[in-house]
Amino acid sequence: MNKTAIRNFATWARVTLQENMRQRAALLGITPTAILEPLPVSTSEIQYFDMGTATPLTVEGTAVRTRKKLTERLLQDRERDYGTAYQDLIETMASTWFNRLIAIRYMEVNDYFPDHMRVLSSDVPDKVDPDLVSTPFESDLEFTPAEEQQILDWKDHNQNDALFNFLLRKRCHEIGQWMPDFFEGDDDVSDYFLQFSYIDPNGVVSHLIHDIPEEDFQDQVQIIGWLYQYYNSEWKDEVFAKLKKNVKVSKENIPAATQLFTPDWIVRYMVENSLGRLWLAGHPDDELQAKWKYYVPEAQQEAGVAQKLAALRADYARLQSEDLTVMDPCSGSGHILVYAFDVLMDIYLSQGYTEREAAQSILAHNLYGLDIDDRAYQLTYFSLMMKARQYDRRLFSRELRPQVCAIEESNGLTKWSDMRGQVEAEQMSLEDQFVNLADELIDTFRDAKNYGSLLQVEPGNYDGLLDYMQQLLDEGCNNLFLSGWLQEVAERMPKLVRQAKLLRQKYWVCVTNPPYMGAGNMNPILGSFMKKCYPNSKSDLSTAFMERCLDFLVPSGFMAMINIPVWMFLSSYEKLRHIIATQDTYISMAHLGRGVFGSDFGTTAFVIGKKRIPAYQGTYFRLFEKQGAVDSVEQKRQWFLGKKGIYTAKQECFIKIPGEPIAYWVSDNFIQCYSLNKIGDVAVTREGMTTANNDAFIRLWHEVGFYKIGINISNRQDAKQSMFVWFPYAKGGDYRKWYGNINYVVNWENDGESIRTFKDIKNNRIRSHNYNLDYIFKECLSWTRLTSYSFCIRYYPAGFLCDTTGGGLYTEVNIKNIQGLLSSNVVNYMLQVQNPTVVVQAGDVARIPFKQEILSNNQIFDIVNENISISKADWDSFETSWDFQTHPLLVPSALDMAGLITAKQPTLAERYEQFKAVCEDRFDILQENEEELNRIFIDIYGLKDELTPDVAPKDVTVHQIFDSKDDVPDDLQGSNYVLTKEDVMKSFLSYAVGCLFGRYSLDTPGLAYAGGEWDAGKYQTFIPDDDNVVPITDEEYFDDDLPSFICAWLKKAFGRENFEANLEFLTDALGTRGATPKEKLRNYFLKNFYKDHCKTYQKRPIYWLFDSGKENGFKAFVYIHRWTKDTEGRVLLYLHKVQSKYETELRAIDMNLENLSDKRRAARLEKRKDHLQKQLAEIKDYDEILDHMANEQLTMDLDDGVKVNYEKMQTDREGVTYPILAKLK
Repeated sequence: MNKTAIRNFATWARVTLQENMRQRAALLGITPTAILEPLPVSTSEIQYFDMGTATPLTVEGTAVRTRKKLTERLLQDRERDYGTAYQDLIETMASTWFNRLIAIRYMEVNDYFPDHMRVLSSDVPDKVDPDLVSTPFESDLEFTPAEEQQILDWKDHNQNDALFNFLLRKRCHEIGQWMPDFFEGDDDVSDYFLQFSYIDPNGVVSHLIHDIPEEDFQDQVQIIGWLYQYYNSEWKDEVFAKLKKNVKVSKENIPAATQLFTPDWIVRYMVENSLGRLWLAGHPDDELQAKWKYYVPEAQQEAGVAQKLAALRADYARLQSEDLTVMDPCSGSGHILVYAFDVLMDIYLSQGYTEREAAQSILAHNLYGLDIDDRAYQLTYFSLMMKARQYDRRLFSRELRPQVCAIEESNGLTKWSDMRGQVEAEQMSLEDQFVNLADELIDTFRDAKNYGSLLQVEPGNYDGLLDYMQQLLDEGCNNLFLSGWLQEVAERMPKLVRQAKLLRQKYWVCVTNPPYMGAGNMNPILGSFMKKCYPNSKSDLSTAFMERCLDFLVPSGFMAMINIPVWMFLSSYEKLRHIIATQDTYISMAHLGRGVFGSDFGTTAFVIGKKRIPAYQGTYFRLFEKQGAVDSVEQKRQWFLGKKGIYTAKQECFIKIPGEPIAYWVSDNFIQCYSLNKIGDVAVTREGMTTANNDAFIRLWHEVGFYKIGINISNRQDAKQSMFVWFPYAKGGDYRKWYGNINYVVNWENDGESIRTFKDIKNNRIRSHNYNLDYIFKECLSWTRLTSYSFCIRYYPAGFLCDTTGGGLYTEVNIKNIQGLLSSNVVNYMLQVQNPTVVVQAGDVARIPFKQEILSNNQIFDIVNENISISKADWDSFETSWDFQTHPLLVPSALDMAGLITAKQPTLAERYEQFKAVCEDRFDILQENEEELNRIFIDIYGLKDELTPDVAPKDVTVHQIFDSKDDVPDDLQGSNYVLTKEDVMKSFLSYAVGCLFGRYSLDTPGLAYAGGEWDAGKYQTFIPDDDNVVPITDEEYFDDDLPSFICAWLKKAFGRENFEANLEFLTDALGTRGATPKEKLRNYFLKNFYKDHCKTYQKRPIYWLFDSGKENGFKAFVYIHRWTKDTEGRVLLYLHKVQSKYETELRAIDMNLENLSDKRRAARLEKRKDHLQKQLAEIKDYDEILDHMANEQLTMDLDDGVKVNYEKMQTDREGVTYPILAKLK
């Protein structure tokens, strides 16, 4: 099947058809903004409208009646705005004709028309005219004499499109006799919108015929399902784009936002294991069971369970094939019901029915469907009719109709009880039973498109209601109010009654793929409904349908569904899980993981029996190899058929695990662990603080003045008295164990006064929460709350607060040993069972089983201490740590200190090799230690049969260094802790730049200057730049430009003796172009340094780049912690110097060119001249804006953070922005 062609056609056709429908509506005076009023000269038979053209628009004949019907439809719901109603009309007409054209195409390709006459095409290859157009009188269509003459006239005048539309309308009316709910009768307003061309190569008909291969229309389920999904795809994109702007999903957009086509094999699994299981349980049939290849045989059961199953089977044995009722309450394109038809056909045939008898009975007795979307309903209706037609050639003459419908709304209808005040009481002698029932239906189905088949309907005499209303209409009445009300309600009440009966009925089987929509995306009306009616599953529409589908069932019936797996594990669904586990029975499950509906979310398909069978062994398939892995639908199918990852489990075991997750894969030993005490018994776990405005209250620590950060504060009182503004903040972060991710500080000045008094402007309520005042600044463990990989927890000494993205664990007992447990694969496995989602909450950690013996184990304590030390040493090797002392390549090695290196000064290459070896040693020790801890905890918890102590290299969270990316082994691919020689050399240059600006010193460990008072005494070996402006140009114009400074620094740091070799080693690793090491160095700073710097400092750079533009006319770096009101003025002075250099060089080039005969040299000079002229023009433009900003003499408040200051320093006092700085990369 050519899905690309199907997608392209469907998305294009939707846009084209909608435009066609808008044009047709406009010809009736119906526009996107209003229904135009007829001009005064209009009559009941002909109307005129002012369209702003030279002559008025004329509407006459049947078009006047069509306009009236459309007007009534648009204004029917008085609570709905006109624009929405108009768009819905256009969308409905476009999709209706899309569906009808698709239906006709399917029928003609499969030769389902009784006269075997194609409508849209010809069965003669390359013939342009459809067969019906060529020989209309050979069809079974009936024509009046006038119509016959009209056909001949059209043919004589080659008006083939007019003839085509006439015949297409005729054929639609004929189909309407067979399928009245899909192709409606002669007076259907949709007839007006029928205006197509088969001749136009750019028309919908032509594209339908030529774009999609004809053979694709021979697979009914697939072609209809994919066309429906792709037709809605751009609409869905539009809805999701609005969600990003916090525009909730309106009821009109729910179908687009929630629709997904179910893969065929998963449909088969669901139907065979619900409907098929129901039948085979009472009517064993090896031949049928073998035919249903996705049927899962029952697992071996205990004797007591087998007895209960035998009693159930006796009940099932009494069922006849006509009794097997199947409901799909979210039928979509009908895929599930169509396959249920096939399974029912197998059942009927096994009972001796003919195919024709079976098809008729299935439509009459077995299949039921509902959908919120009219378009989906049409496709379900058509699909079932075509499936029945496959078995019964005379089906169209039997007046059978599928028992499916679209949910209708009662909006616009008036309740009788609302009219009682308008007439005297004695005039109201109606039967209360029926009047009240009518009012109940009007109440129930108001805004029903929001709720769909989630609605539950009270029992009532619905047939009696319709009979009573018809009686009143037949008898007539003198009461004008009653008469008016009956006329208003009578037309729409039959549809409301029909859907009420379907919603009220109970079924043996309910199978569906429900709509997916989280509570955060629901419109307010739907959200309120969910909270009220489905409190245990309100977080998503799909999970609410689990409750509803179970409610649809008769006792002992079966529900099958595909759904998102969050309900299996999240705490918000714990009550739902408990209800199912204690009232129903899990029969089987195909836990599919990601890949079925793309990579965004996982899925699980399952079957539940509506009867509690204690100790029943359900069968489960785990169809993914790793949590979060994305595999193809076909791969999962093969795994299912190959019985890969198959488990059996009793649901009673789920209840023993905290949160009652559907942990079907765990062993009895694992479950026994949960009879132990919990971590929550020896420690307190807390969700972290929510500031409610991170931009205002949180900074990366390097953004602010370091002297304002309070480090190692042990309690609130000391923090308050310290007068510090910023305090260390544990905020989750990357996957890293033991120690690190110390990046942020939070404004907790004066005991968090600003945060704790921060109010919502709208309601004046305090927005921040979870201050954890009894725990802040205490020694703690904190983890990354949101992780798609694996749980990781880190040690934080006293002095930290914790953010909501990284909760905190506090204890008075041995915190290091608790960290050892929480960093083991035992706990990672437990968390995957308790909550295998990407969010680890405080409650999840508190519920981890805990053995008291862990606290007194000295071996655990020693290993954890060593791991923390190793991880801290790794963290502090990089300048993003505030405990960074100096670059590792400048740290004396053990060989240095032992006097075993004989050279006066080690080379850069030697230092690099030493650092690489140090990192490798850290890595090896940490990996061995983690494996030893795993062995200890696996033994303590008795999980040797389930876990091994192995730690994959990429799970070790300290750095390893390789000379190039090609040298990285496969088992480290994807690790965030792999560095190359290039990375190390770039970090070395970053440190050198820090020395240049005085942030670091070769004489002073750690930060030398990051705000506050400047201390020149810290700098002896290498003196920083004095004016905080370091230019970088593509030629060496200054002695103090950046590459020159770096060379001078390198000589100081490593000595002059090996300078050339060191510079060559350094620049060769950078990967930049250049004929000499200095050229490579210059090109790196011109082109790549700032990008690398922004990456290192998370787009909050501390060295800012003044940049004139893409010609590299002028660039200069400054250090923000040394910024003054004169900084931009100093930069301007350098700009003028560069400008002077360019002008001098241009004059020299001109003089050389005057007398130069060497053409090659002349060409080089011309090229250089052209480049210089571009640079000069660029910096002259730049001069204007930089001069303007220099005159502003702006000062910087580092507390505002880089993001705010970056904009402030480029904005004048009038609020105008001048781009003088490079864009953050």
